[in-house]
Amino acid sequence: MKRDSCFWRQSNSYNKLLYINKLLTTIATILEPRITPIKMIHLTPSSQDLPFPASRMEVETLRDDEGYQLASRFNALLIGTACGDALGLPTEGLTRQRNHRFTRGNWRHRLLPGHGMISDDTEHMVFVAQSLLRHPDSPIRFARRLGWCLRGWLLFLPAGIGFATLRAILKLWMGFSPNCSGVFSAGNGPAMRVAIIGAFFAHNPEQRAAYVAASTCLTHTDPKALIGATAIAELAAWTVRDRLTQRPSLERFISLLDRCGPHDRDWLSAVATIARAGRDDWTVAELADRLGLAKGVTGYMYHTIPVVVYAWFRHFGDFRKTLTEVLDCGGDTDTTGAIVGALAGIVVGEAGIPADWRAGVIDWPRSLSLLRTLAQRLAVAATTGQSLAPVRYFWPAIPIRNLLFLIIILGHGFRRLLPPY
Repeated sequence: MKRDSCFWRQSNSYNKLLYINKLLTTIATILEPRITPIKMIHLTPSSQDLPFPASRMEVETLRDDEGYQLASRFNALLIGTACGDALGLPTEGLTRQRNHRFTRGNWRHRLLPGHGMISDDTEHMVFVAQSLLRHPDSPIRFARRLGWCLRGWLLFLPAGIGFATLRAILKLWMGFSPNCSGVFSAGNGPAMRVAIIGAFFAHNPEQRAAYVAASTCLTHTDPKALIGATAIAELAAWTVRDRLTQRPSLERFISLLDRCGPHDRDWLSAVATIARAGRDDWTVAELADRLGLAKGVTGYMYHTIPVVVYAWFRHFGDFRKTLTEVLDCGGDTDTTGAIVGALAGIVVGEAGIPADWRAGVIDWPRSLSLLRTLAQRLAVAATTGQSLAPVRYFWPAIPIRNLLFLIIILGHGFRRLLPPY
């Protein structure tokens, strides 16, 4: 005890933050609910043991190959979102040039030495997943549940929140219904949380469209926001439905994007640029240059989505290359990383996501373990059509976590004031 006390007095503020973070992580491993892994029996030849803990009821439901594949893809989607979010967060807002000088082309967790934390991008994906579990058959009740999650999220004072999302949540607190709370904005917020909807309703286009609209219009009412969110949901649904393992043809890829906004000239122009990039084999950075994003990808929906979906197509099946090419473009790197991480994750599975990137994400109570449990329950809900209880976690710790996160973000912000510029 005396030695620990001496360590605390002699440590600088940064080392104290690291110590607190390690302590919080240790507490998480003790308090976080765990389910004893159960050996799956009578599996089809293509299935192995689930890569995450499962209850006996869930094992029974996921015993067949379809259920297992769904659980695996949902799992990789959520883990990919968290990894892209955590890797991109430290460079959010940096220009492409400053981004390259800051990272030197080596993408690793930098928020803390060798470790990263999630931001609102992953948190909103969790809220959507939890709302899907509770209401898989009613987009109206789903929107109410999601609105309730967002209101509670704001109460805990998150460190980062988009202006349009903030205004929409304040309207929800003022008593506006979910179908009237959105504000006219074409920000990329709806796209960062919608991939799980596309994957969940991969075989039900009517429900998929209704839920995407409900999720989007809760915060953003500009038609461009809905078109961009639809594009992400449709790519996720396509990947799950057809079990894509090889890069699709450029024609089918462009046709799908065209159908997302057939009457919007700006969208069709962006899709035409993507088509030309695919034919001429442009890099992702070259596409960004043609879209006027030489300094970085902005949060505008028609800037974010073309860069993200082209990276997914060009480097199909290579998670590391897909994510790094998007992050190298600079700008809104946490959101672009989260979106492309979700899409690429569905393709490669959790094993295809670099192990060091997965291991480096340390957060709690919304941890990777929580995401894995969410994935298995979503697979059960999607397979059976049943409403399930949301995954419980130790939410009273969120204010402490958010305070710690804010301190870390502020410290990292001061670090970014230093060279290299």
